[in-house]
Amino acid sequence: MAIKIAEKWFERKKINDRLTLLWEPHVDPLIRCNIWHIRGRDADLLVDSGMGICSLKQAASDLFERSITAVATHTHHDHVGSLHEFSVRVVHRLEAPSMCSGAHKLPLLTADYPDDMKKALADVGCPLPEHSLLIAYPEKGFNPANVTLQGIEPTRLVDEGDRIDLGDLNFEVLHLPGHSPGSIALWEEKTGWFFSGDAIYDGPLLDNISGACVEDYLVTMERLLKLPVQSVYPGHDEIFGRSRHIEIARHYIQSKSL
Repeated sequence: MAIKIAEKWFERKKINDRLTLLWEPHVDPLIRCNIWHIRGRDADLLVDSGMGICSLKQAASDLFERSITAVATHTHHDHVGSLHEFSVRVVHRLEAPSMCSGAHKLPLLTADYPDDMKKALADVGCPLPEHSLLIAYPEKGFNPANVTLQGIEPTRLVDEGDRIDLGDLNFEVLHLPGHSPGSIALWEEKTGWFFSGDAIYDGPLLDNISGACVEDYLVTMERLLKLPVQSVYPGHDEIFGRSRHIEIARHYIQSKSL
């Protein structure tokens, strides 16, 4: 069956005067990453960068006219695809080796995933589609079997407690392992904004994939219960507030104690 050609690859939504959400609507929800652009007084911040199938920088050129720091909350392929397009690239030190590992095939076909991963995803309610993780192609002649993820050196390694200062917004790096060893989130105390990556989101949390660790995730969730967040801007799915944040964390902890 012929697959349709997308008129545009990215969609966007202005959340407020400082914050814009971008996403790739033609990518399966499993790997449809939330891409966050934050406008600061002195500089801008990009949190995660999607799959890299099409140029993020070109598609949203109006957002990238000023100095920008691009942060990868972790280095799974759905979060770092367009990171190479930016000159300032930030990642946790534990994620840096995979980020620098060189170009490799982007898994866009169900056949690209090993059977144990397919089972792990199905077990948490995220079964892979029958053939492809794309519901449209960006252009005629596009072959999902031939797309590569470009490896890139980070320009800054961060750890717990480091800061990213935009002048009027100051983000603290929180190291929150569980989904991956070097997963980080960005916490802005003054506003209560929390850019959580895949540490917490309102969907099935993947703790049974390669690199994940339930014990670490439990420590992360206990910590998140104490964080006075107001608005959570996650790596996947919808924005949520403090009460839902607490519900998700508590549910995860309780589910692992059964």
